[in-house]
Amino acid sequence: MKLRTIPLLLCLLSSLLMNAEVTIEQCVEKAMANYPAIKKYNLMAAANEIELSDINKSWLPRIGVYGQVTAQNIVPSFPEALSDVLQNMGQEMRGMGKIQYKVGVDVSQTIWDGGVSKARRDMSQTQEAVHRAALEVEQYQVRQRVENLYFAILLTEEQIAQSSVTHNLLCDNLEKLRLMLRNGTAMQSDIDMVEAQALTVNQNIVQARSASDSYRRALELFIGEKLGNETLAMPVATMPVNNDPDRPEQKLFERKLEYNDAGNRLANSSLMPKIGWFAQGYYGYPGFNYFQSMMNRDLSFNIIAGVRVSWNIDSFYTRRNTSRKTAVNAAEIAADRDIFLFNTNVQSASQNEIIKGIRDMMQDDARIVELRSNVRKAAESQLSNGVIDVTVLLSKISDENIAMLTSKYHEIMLIHEIYKLKYTLDR
Repeated sequence: MKLRTIPLLLCLLSSLLMNAEVTIEQCVEKAMANYPAIKKYNLMAAANEIELSDINKSWLPRIGVYGQVTAQNIVPSFPEALSDVLQNMGQEMRGMGKIQYKVGVDVSQTIWDGGVSKARRDMSQTQEAVHRAALEVEQYQVRQRVENLYFAILLTEEQIAQSSVTHNLLCDNLEKLRLMLRNGTAMQSDIDMVEAQALTVNQNIVQARSASDSYRRALELFIGEKLGNETLAMPVATMPVNNDPDRPEQKLFERKLEYNDAGNRLANSSLMPKIGWFAQGYYGYPGFNYFQSMMNRDLSFNIIAGVRVSWNIDSFYTRRNTSRKTAVNAAEIAADRDIFLFNTNVQSASQNEIIKGIRDMMQDDARIVELRSNVRKAAESQLSNGVIDVTVLLSKISDENIAMLTSKYHEIMLIHEIYKLKYTLDR
């Protein structure tokens, strides 16, 4: 008994999986994950890590090794009178050699850089934040494109469904007319008229299917997987409670202001003095003891160490202009942000009015469809009784088809407009 239930369960599970619907949220999530620009995130993080590592290494000691040989035309020497005295005393004074050579090492390390390294770290981090925010804006735009494709598919598939109903209705009436023709109560022209209308509706179905397939292929490219014949679920949309926008663009403006402030702090740090220690050592000739080097040409070890304070005042010349540029950049960013918020608020207000208008029209859609259906059924009955001609029936069928399509169009467009509003507000 248990062995028999296993295949049944597998068949039931397979059926459920085949009938699973694809939601708009799933498509948006997959599209964002599949978007090529998302790969930049890891690359940007790696580049920022490298730059921060280089900045941190600026505190490490700087070591330089060198070797040199020089020739001089003039070197320090003893006065001639003193040289004669020393020579009379039996001390030969050769003087400083004009050929000099040494091999040495220079070591230096920054003790305090006036806040430059911290400002550079802030600049690097805020710059990466700007790039990330810009990518988020680019990625956010994918959401709108995916949603537009999704609703385009829903609209074309609804057009196919409603047109198929109309096509079946025309085919049913065509069979009735053929029967009436055999009974002598209809003419061949009536049959031809209905058949031509049925073929026209079928052409519309074929065209709509082609458009739907095209939209599906485009959506597949965004989400990175095949949709096949999977059904797209009709979204359930609720109006956003808060109409204050919270878009990625606003975060981008904030990051740009932070980057601008970081540049200002870097400019301020360039005004400060720098403090560091240094050490120099070399083996060669002459040494620090010049007197000894004048008496003999022996090589010697020589070491010097100390603390160095440096202050480059060039930045003071341009500091005022730098501050003005920073203020102008901040004002431009703030102006761009205000323009964006103004346009967003105008757009959201317009979308709210569109939604209200669609809802007002939808109040009568069901009644219009019902009335058009009643009129079409009455026309079919009148045609069977010979009261009206085929032209009137075709007009009533067309009116009913338009009413049904309009009703579904309003339903889908209402949801689409709500999603547009949510996109505008980032809800």
